[in-house]
Amino acid sequence: MDIMIRTLIQRALVVTGLVDRLQPVGLLALRLYVSSVFFRSGLVKISDWGATLALFHDEYHVPLLPPGVAACVGAFGELAFPVLITLGLMGRFGAAGLFVVNAMAVISYPQLFGFDCPAGLHMHFFWGAILLALAVFGPGGLSLDALVLRRMGLGGPRTPAPAAAAAGH
Repeated sequence: MDIMIRTLIQRALVVTGLVDRLQPVGLLALRLYVSSVFFRSGLVKISDWGATLALFHDEYHVPLLPPGVAACVGAFGELAFPVLITLGLMGRFGAAGLFVVNAMAVISYPQLFGFDCPAGLHMHFFWGAILLALAVFGPGGLSLDALVLRRMGLGGPRTPAPAAAAAGH
């Protein structure tokens, strides 16, 4: 019975090892998706600055910041942090920064909670979850962060391959 369980665990480790190899691609896909959403929003903001200022003055109520400052900070965050996230350069910092921008968007626009269709609010929660995951786990192996760390010899400890770990190597 022990041999059968051990064999089953070894096979499961091989499968999870194969899935682990897809992690950098999955993290890159998440980075590209969430970055594109916010970067496009930032482009809309700067394409008609007068309308953006009017929205921040009349609709969005960012705590502690005057509307003009909030508009500048929001546009900057939506344009700068996605670039960092896309490149995976200071990826955790970029993800945490954009997480704050996303949270401020939800907090400053309470009408999101009153719409009959909650999809807008749900999308902000979805984006927030992606950004939180990127802030916690980092941008992954397909990033400038990983490249810089490898070049500096600071890539961190490598985990053993699943088959070697199961065999006791």
